[in-house]
Parts: sequence; structure tokens; C-alpha cells
Amino acid sequence: MNTPEWLKPGLYGAVIGAVGVGIVGFTWGGWVTGRSAQDRAMTMSHDNLVAAMVPVCLDIARTDPDRAAKLSAIRGASRYQRRDALMEAGWATVPGAESPDRDIAQACLASLEVDAMPEQPETAVDEG
Repeated sequence: MNTPEWLKPGLYGAVIGAVGVGIVGFTWGGWVTGRSAQDRAMTMSHDNLVAAMVPVCLDIARTDPDRAAKLSAIRGASRYQRRDALMEAGWATVPGAESPDRDIAQACLASLEVDAMPEQPETAVDEG
């Protein structure tokens, strides 16, 4: 099939324009592929799950009857082993899970502020 000469520039322009729009859309326009969207969604849901479980970890730590001993064991561990010490204490094992979660332990450790927290008894009463 012969195409008229006047049609060729329009076809070339449409193809080049489509490629240009695709490049601009994927680089600056925020377009993503289905796989990238799924990866981002999985990462966001994991991060939100960890953030939601930190109060549970802190509550487990707060109500633990052996809190002082476990907290001193966590403080006594080196900085890079504190997460493992918190996991061994059982505070990063959320109800319904069989084993502790490393990411929850890391977030819980950051929220505990182990170095700044003084050991205080749970039953302190202010009679002031």
C-alpha cells in the first residue's frame, strides 16, 4: 500500500510524540508499571504494620513482670546487639505470632529510648 507523501510527516510526528509523552510520563509524570506499584504498596503496608505494632511492643514491655532485668540486659548489650536482646526478651513477638519480628524490634527499640529511660517502678504514686 502506498501512503501519500503528505501523510508521512504526520505519522512520524505521532510516533515521536507518543514516545516523548511516554518518556516524560514515566520519568517526571509519576507513571509507574504494575510491578513498581505493587512493590511500593507492599513496602507501605509493611511499614504501616510495623508502625501499628510498636504500641503493642511497648505495652508488652511496660507490663512485663521481669521488665527491670530484661531492660538491664538490653542496656548491657552492645548497640548492634540490642535488637537481638529485645527479641530474646520476647517484647517483639506480637500476639498470634510464633517468632519475633526484626523490624518491629528495631522500631520498638527506637521508641523505648533505652539509654534515656530511667528505671522507675510501675506503681509510683504522686501524693503531691
